[in-house]
Amino acid sequence: MMIIYILSFLLSGLVFIGFGVFAWKKQTPVHFWSGTQVKSEEISDVKAYNQANGIMWVTYGVLIILSSIPTIFIDSHIWAVISIIILFPGLILMMIIYNKIYNKYKA
Repeated sequence: MMIIYILSFLLSGLVFIGFGVFAWKKQTPVHFWSGTQVKSEEISDVKAYNQANGIMWVTYGVLIILSSIPTIFIDSHIWAVISIIILFPGLILMMIIYNKIYNKYKA
């Protein structure tokens, strides 16, 4: 059962990391909110803006993966619940960080 938990967190983390790499390399501004677009004219430095977004996504992906490591050594469902509780506020933090990134690079 814990193998499924670890693999699901690993896969989820890799998705976030993959999106971070995609954001880092993208030539046009990436967007955070579903259904919106950020135009190049809105951003003063597209490359730096995308790199900041990429770092944000990669960092969260790594944290997701790292949060599953204790379950390798501790066979407990409690840690699974704790890690989910810890990671949920990270999504809210990402919203806050994205708004700071957007405001920093807004033209």
